Amino acid sequence: MPWNFPFWQVFRFAAPALMAGNVGLLKHASNVWRSALNIEDLFRRAGFPEAVFQTLLIGASAVEGVIRDPRVKAVTLTGSGPAGRSVAATAGESLKPSLLELGGSDAFIVMPSADLDKAVATAVTTRIRNNGQSCIAGKRFFVHEAIYGDFRDRFVAAFDALKVGDPMQADTDVGPLATVKIRDELAEQVERSLAGGAVRLTHTRTLPGKGAWFAPAILADGHAGTPSTDEEMFGPVANLWKVTSLDDAIARANRSVFGLGSALFSQDEAEIDRAVRELEAGNTFVNSMVASDPRLPFGGIKESGYGRELAADGLRAFVNRKTVSIA
Repeated sequence: MPWNFPFWQVFRFAAPALMAGNVGLLKHASNVWRSALNIEDLFRRAGFPEAVFQTLLIGASAVEGVIRDPRVKAVTLTGSGPAGRSVAATAGESLKPSLLELGGSDAFIVMPSADLDKAVATAVTTRIRNNGQSCIAGKRFFVHEAIYGDFRDRFVAAFDALKVGDPMQADTDVGPLATVKIRDELAEQVERSLAGGAVRLTHTRTLPGKGAWFAPAILADGHAGTPSTDEEMFGPVANLWKVTSLDDAIARANRSVFGLGSALFSQDEAEIDRAVRELEAGNTFVNSMVASDPRLPFGGIKESGYGRELAADGLRAFVNRKTVSIA
């Protein structure tokens, strides 16, 4: 499980898996090992039988052996694409079911009939959620030319007004990123996008001193073959394009190798119907931001993974359904 939502990601797996009658082993991200131990303790204190849910404090090199162990019947991973490929390959060799929830570069489409105030506010919220470190955040924004100028100006003004600082303070909007390495990787992606033709719309700003700080940024008109279009940016950076039609927006949205979530802001029923049918993503949210809800199945397609967590689908993800016929 990943570090960015160290409790929620685990419970969204554990609750349906244990209700279905399974037991669970958790190999958490190495930088949130204390969260992993706390979760195991919570299950114990809640009255679950001993060892129904266990944390394994192991390195990544030990994961393959755990998956291959005959006592392990299935595996689920929420994390990066490379980790997903490795886990899926090992599980496949052992003929064990696997479920992968990987990265995303969600499309966020705004059409002329949209409530523009709501669209702008939601765009800001989704992009800076968890300091921009969320797989289901809107990351690629496609806005119809009829409203592009107004949306862009409001979007940029809202980003420039964000307060970067101590995340423990109530008036802080964006805190530091999780690690200096993540900050440096994001900065390198932005520089490559700018060198490839993108334009920075937001102001530069003075950041706090020591720490993995990154100024929220909006890049416009990123070109194909650059991180703006091709990669997931895991931090508070939005990529913005003007589109001429819904056809144009859907085509651009679907060019991504990712297919986790998508959002459409429109009041036009025909546009909504087309977007729901044609956007290549595991989730399409209309007039709201993509969110993980325990009542709804959640998962992606393409390089965002396969399988579904939560709701009835999550309960059935790791059960052996048997057909019984009695004459």
